[in-house]
Amino acid sequence: MTTLVTERDREEEVVDATRPTTPDEVKRFVQKNKIQVIDFKFNDLPGLWQHFSVPAQELLGDGIWNDGIGFDGSSIRGFQKIQESDMILMPDPTTAVLDPICQTPTLSIICNIFDPVTKEPYSRDPRYIAQKAEEYLKKTKIGNQSYWGPEAEFFIFDDIRFDQGENFGYYYIDSVEGDWNTGRDEKPNLGYKPRYKEGYFPVPPHDTLQEIRSEIMLTLRKVGVPVECHHHEVATAGQCEIDIRYSPLVRMADNLMMYKYVIKNVARKHNKVATFMPKPIFKDNGSGMHVHSSIWKDNTNLFYDGKGYALISETCKYYIGGLLKHAASILAFGAPTTNSYKRLVPGYEAPVNLVYSARNRSAACRIPMYSTAPAAKRVEFRCPDPSCNPYLTFAAMMMAGLDGIQNKIDPGQAVDKNIYELEGNEKAKIKTVPGSLEEALDALEKDHDYLLKGDVFTKDVIDIWLQYKREMEIDAVRLRPHPHEFYLYFDI
Repeated sequence: MTTLVTERDREEEVVDATRPTTPDEVKRFVQKNKIQVIDFKFNDLPGLWQHFSVPAQELLGDGIWNDGIGFDGSSIRGFQKIQESDMILMPDPTTAVLDPICQTPTLSIICNIFDPVTKEPYSRDPRYIAQKAEEYLKKTKIGNQSYWGPEAEFFIFDDIRFDQGENFGYYYIDSVEGDWNTGRDEKPNLGYKPRYKEGYFPVPPHDTLQEIRSEIMLTLRKVGVPVECHHHEVATAGQCEIDIRYSPLVRMADNLMMYKYVIKNVARKHNKVATFMPKPIFKDNGSGMHVHSSIWKDNTNLFYDGKGYALISETCKYYIGGLLKHAASILAFGAPTTNSYKRLVPGYEAPVNLVYSARNRSAACRIPMYSTAPAAKRVEFRCPDPSCNPYLTFAAMMMAGLDGIQNKIDPGQAVDKNIYELEGNEKAKIKTVPGSLEEALDALEKDHDYLLKGDVFTKDVIDIWLQYKREMEIDAVRLRPHPHEFYLYFDI
């Protein structure tokens, strides 16, 4: 994540200013660019973009802008029951951009969700929750802006097959980069397979995805998502990272949804498949999403103190205290899958230790030390993964951090040692993240008052999240035999 506001930042702000921001500007943009289709996108509760499209002419009048456009909320995960299914989408003109994937000239617009009866914003709309988190920050008068920078890792594979029935269950992943393919007859096999845990930064021909990542990067920049760099990640087979420059909370969540959309579709264009599943490969690194954040007031970074530990302020320490105190319940949103906890395992590289440190990547909260500039000071919360809904995760982190500041929650002393090498009482004192999604959900059920402040999260959102995750995911996985259980137990 960029640490300083540069001339390049200011240039991109000027370019970004050319995008339409009002309904009238969108109409002119549609006519000038001969747009034929309008694609309305919105977010379901677990975090997947949904969409439908209309002819461009439908947007040239005032009907949709004034009244919205209806959809069936009962068919969307985590939304309405069938007897109350009618919902309304209201397009946000500030999000209008030429769709980077569609061949037909298409304008993509992100929408907010409203109740057609009350005309009020929908409490379970993830984007609305994120918007309320931004407003709550201003109401507290602690700050008036926050900046966010997620590092979302992902895999690009050549083949993925999976199925489950009453009498069978399997998955099969393949990648030309996979170390397991060193002996396969590929007619010819050219070698250059990154060894397990040695995929970080090798040049081509080991890195076979350079050109695809470059195409993704340039496509994202065309649609206003500022990308700083891209590279291969640690895992042997197709693990990648493309870093987005920091943005305010809602804008960053919007950008991350476009990020996933572009990555998946560019990969498909090359007859490959991208996944943000945290731990698809056994014995190798999983995909995390380290989230950088900072709070500002009147153009001043509240997290900086030139005399503080790692140059962080007392306010920043309290923010960290909030993150660490509420980490288990945050991860009900930030590491929201059963697969997430195949990555968050003690003793490996994943950040499971609820402490903070400068530079130390074994801590849940890290203070990056790449720059000493005041604008660069931020907190990196390393536990979330890219399977999460970013609107909900960033909002939960914001609320936890603000609770830490409001209640002056002391995070304790920084731990600058290698935590994996600690022993005895010293190691026993360090708390860790939940060991399963079930534990994280139990934590959320007990610890969510901080999320309800300012009506940012509402009780119905917490309740439906707990119900959906327990019934649709935890129970679904728990009821099915695991393939490795046959290896362990079949001959008993």
